[in-house]
Amino acid sequence: MKFLKYYIFTILILILFTSPTFSQKKKATEKIEEKKELLTSTTVQDLKLRLIGPGVISGRIGDFAVDPNNHSIIYVAVASGGVWKTTNSGITFEPIFDNEGSFSIGCVTLDPNNSNIVWVGSGENNSQRSVGYG
Repeated sequence: MKFLKYYIFTILILILFTSPTFSQKKKATEKIEEKKELLTSTTVQDLKLRLIGPGVISGRIGDFAVDPNNHSIIYVAVASGGVWKTTNSGITFEPIFDNEGSFSIGCVTLDPNNSNIVWVGSGENNSQRSVGYG
């Protein structure tokens, strides 16, 4: 009888520690440890946070115009946010339509004879629940 209990106990231990489930758990733990070693503070120390645009319905780009004489000058029409200008290829922007009567812009273009003249079409051209009139 003691032999049978010992035999069953030994079989259970062997099944428990040699089962694929136990070995998979061990491998998963090892993979997690490897991932922890890959992601350290030195891995991301040179990354800088920067704004890449809105995450909500506002801020939709309606149109843009690039100066044919200087490609680093770009005008951007924002559906619910005026006209913005960059002189450094999009690194920074400044608003140029804040003092006008409409904030909603549908299109922007440059005069074909004089790129210093900017034509702006107010009113959003993308009809949604958040449309602003022009």
